[in-house]
Amino acid sequence: MDWKLELVVVPVTDVDRAKSFYVDQVGFHADHDFVVSEEIRFVQLTPVGSACSIAIGKGLTKAAPGSLEGLQVVVADIEAARQHLASHNVPVSPIDDQPWGRFVYFTDPDGNKWSVQQVPARPAA
Repeated sequence: MDWKLELVVVPVTDVDRAKSFYVDQVGFHADHDFVVSEEIRFVQLTPVGSACSIAIGKGLTKAAPGSLEGLQVVVADIEAARQHLASHNVPVSPIDDQPWGRFVYFTDPDGNKWSVQQVPARPAA
């Protein structure tokens, strides 16, 4: 049986500000934006090339905005990813080289923490 992670809810205070940040600055694709009722708004955003999306909105979670840590996306080229983020006014860390990969870090406007990893080349078999 396959178990596929397909959606992670990211708690935010201002849905429009967060949507603009993730789409216009980070570069996620805007999949859906539905106002279900006065209490619920569902916005689904997907990193380009990812099978897993994030959801932001109103009435989706009781988690405090900015409380999410450990979100991670993987890229083929960490320098290009860092340059993209920096050129789109996303405050991004310097590259952090570790034996298990190269990383940069950023937070969304609410303080939810993200890491971007370039996985090291696998040793030849």
